[in-house]
Amino acid sequence: QVQLVESGGGLVQSGGSLRLSCVASGFTFSTYAMSWVRQAPGKGLEWVSGLSPLGRSTNYADSVKGRFTISRDNAKNTLWLQMDSLKPEDTAVYYCAKTPRTWGVPTNLEHDYRGQGTQVTVSS
Repeated sequence: QVQLVESGGGLVQSGGSLRLSCVASGFTFSTYAMSWVRQAPGKGLEWVSGLSPLGRSTNYADSVKGRFTISRDNAKNTLWLQMDSLKPEDTAVYYCAKTPRTWGVPTNLEHDYRGQGTQVTVSS
């Protein structure tokens, strides 16, 4: 069965950095576009970033563009999100999400599986 296991969250001061990781199993990782989505306290899910199956194309929400970088290693079945210049409004649970897309770059919340999430807290 599909499993997505995130790690790397934590507490960081405003302006700091974190690197989230997601290890995937139960499907052919290199076939599918992947996303990171997040949920802030009291709010709905928000799409953060997407990456094409082979990692050649990326897309970002305007709120994180220029600060976050998504990447993947298909040989290691791993997805990352490098988060720099963090702001208090980035505080959320971050989820790795598998999309049903086998081509192109995700640009929205469409996904069929997501992990259990990792908490990111940015203090001011």
